[in-house]
Amino acid sequence: MATRTGNPTVGFTKVKLTDDDFQVQSPYNVPESKRFQYRDGVRTFWVYKNDKPFNTATHTNPRSEVRVRGHDYSSGVWQFEGYGYVPSGTSGVSVMQIHNEEGAAHSTVLMLHVYDGVLRFYSGAAVEDNIYDRWFRLNVVHDVGASTVAVFVDGEEKFHTKVIPSESYYFKFGVYMQHHDQSARMESRWTNVTLYTKH
Repeated sequence: MATRTGNPTVGFTKVKLTDDDFQVQSPYNVPESKRFQYRDGVRTFWVYKNDKPFNTATHTNPRSEVRVRGHDYSSGVWQFEGYGYVPSGTSGVSVMQIHNEEGAAHSTVLMLHVYDGVLRFYSGAAVEDNIYDRWFRLNVVHDVGASTVAVFVDGEEKFHTKVIPSESYYFKFGVYMQHHDQSARMESRWTNVTLYTKH
């Protein structure tokens, strides 16, 4: 794959977001403030391996993450941008995802997991090595019509693939425990999260 560098948001239109668009999902049995903090523009998410799901109706793994609401999409090209930070030791966790609509055959078209300091597409292809203990700029571009996703780290395209299409999509970020190699505590921090689109 020939890598592309530069500003992946060129040609896109910025989507207006408000704080109300950032819906926090965290373990139902503890106060949100025990798993999430928003201070000085930085959202910090953390969970523990033995935490509960985010509500009593689901049996999903522990999470502390934002579901970006009010901006679900089903056409065009959409882009997530955020500056992320994963402290050393965090492993076995998704830090960003593109989620499909409720009841879809597949839950997601993209998840970015961290395992032992490597950012991966699900549990597979390495997207970025040495992700720990540094701020990185993450851009994820989803072309709905072409059924492709591209992942940029610090302005450089690091991954591109075809995905299975669904009916509609939305973005999530934070920490969501996965099924192997989990650390006892999982954390990620995010700032300047923005959405862009073009049709």
